[in-house]
Amino acid sequence: MLTLQNISYIHPNKELLFDGINLAINPHQKIALIGNNGAGKSTLLKIITNELQPSAGKVEIESTPYYVPQVFGQFNHLNVAKALGIEEKLNALKQILAGNATEENFSVLNDDWTIEDRCREALAYWLLGDLELSHSMASLSGGQKTKVFLAGIQIHQAELILLDEPSNHLDVASRELLYQYIQHTKSTLLVISHDRKLLNLLDTVCELTKTGINVYGGNYDFYTEQKQIATNALHQDIQNKEKALRKAKEKEREALERQQKQDARGKKKQEKAGVARIMMNTLRNNAENSTAKTKDIHTEKIGGITSELRKLRANVADIDQMKFDFDNTKLHKGKVLFKATNLNYSYRSKALWPADLNFQINSGERIALKGDNGSGKTTLIKIILGDLERSVENVYLAISNAVYIDQEYSLIDNDLSVYEQAQLYNTNALQEHEVKIRLNRFLFGKEVWNKPCGNLSGGERMRLMLCCLTVSNIAPDLIILDEPTNNLDIQNIEILTAAINEYEGTLLVVSHDEYFLKQINIEREITLKQW
Repeated sequence: MLTLQNISYIHPNKELLFDGINLAINPHQKIALIGNNGAGKSTLLKIITNELQPSAGKVEIESTPYYVPQVFGQFNHLNVAKALGIEEKLNALKQILAGNATEENFSVLNDDWTIEDRCREALAYWLLGDLELSHSMASLSGGQKTKVFLAGIQIHQAELILLDEPSNHLDVASRELLYQYIQHTKSTLLVISHDRKLLNLLDTVCELTKTGINVYGGNYDFYTEQKQIATNALHQDIQNKEKALRKAKEKEREALERQQKQDARGKKKQEKAGVARIMMNTLRNNAENSTAKTKDIHTEKIGGITSELRKLRANVADIDQMKFDFDNTKLHKGKVLFKATNLNYSYRSKALWPADLNFQINSGERIALKGDNGSGKTTLIKIILGDLERSVENVYLAISNAVYIDQEYSLIDNDLSVYEQAQLYNTNALQEHEVKIRLNRFLFGKEVWNKPCGNLSGGERMRLMLCCLTVSNIAPDLIILDEPTNNLDIQNIEILTAAINEYEGTLLVVSHDEYFLKQINIEREITLKQW
């Protein structure tokens, strides 16, 4: 079906992205392609589709793949039919049915008489039954654009499907359709995703690194188990090497002490025996050479162990190196922070919710805020934050310090450098070196302290936001997370999960990622209904 032979890719700036990529995909396999942001996953898919040329290596493929991209801005100037690459075929069919049965029209149609029916069925399956093929892509939401290209799978009927973050921007109902498709399709799939529920539906995980692909013969849970076994073994190796290093240094100390005592005893004997001065100098030089030789032997051994230990520590994952010290809220658990009694909100002279809202948020709770797009989640968040307090009645609000973190991490000022952003949150007058220690802890070394925040990736913005919270050392009463995993790779989702699980305050989360919600121990849901 697909074979990659020794594929490498070098950016135009001469930076190596990956090298030595070898992979064979057989018919009907369902494969997850994972790796940290910047590993080159999307680039590899573009090489497979011939959109990019590899710097070296060879791609062998039996049939033209169908590709669902992650970014859709490049299609905004097109209508739906043209974006799907079917406009000419549809026009040819219309021309033939209208009586213009030219050889050119028959050639373009290529006997695909069911193209129109497949379009209707595919769009209806993906909940786009009212969408016209002549509709502009620019006017569609991110979720609608994703579903247009997912509909293209049924329309094009390709044997090999390449999916790049297909669950991004999809609501719960659309995600369930995607999961069902992946479970039941007989097509061959190669999928990039950070959606762990989706990844568990695939039968093989391939981890992309700079130097190749590591293949794990199971779903994502199997992969994490294998990685945990490897991590535990690595930490055991590090402990053993640290123990060996301590022993080697102890032996060096003992050997040098023995040598020095032996030399001192020999010198006293020689002095008592009245050995000539010239002979004493020779014997002293011999003793010094012996001591130096002993030290060299142990130094070489210690250096070897230290080098091995350094290599082992270099393999420790970033998440294991990172330390969190979220300050915890001083509020006692169970205190009422927010209470809504028969709450509604008028929008264009119409109530936003079909039924008034009655609920409360207590200190220490972990709550998921759910609802389809347009159900008023953003409005309710603004009410909880007090941003709409003057125009809203029936609300009790006792939140003095809330942090709202959206999927773009907009609290980060793009015009500031990484260090300046951290300093912005330095309300406790930490010394410069203390701020930089915290930046290092969150994987911001000195080489990026002056980097503009506007040039940071989604994962970097998330880590810097967490770092800022630890620099401020002010315990938020409430943290609101609005689709926090949308722009993160798996590694950074795990970092965020670990940080949130150390926070003991109140948490309100908007997310379609059920796996993430489970990992951060969500206790209950508030679900908003639409008209």
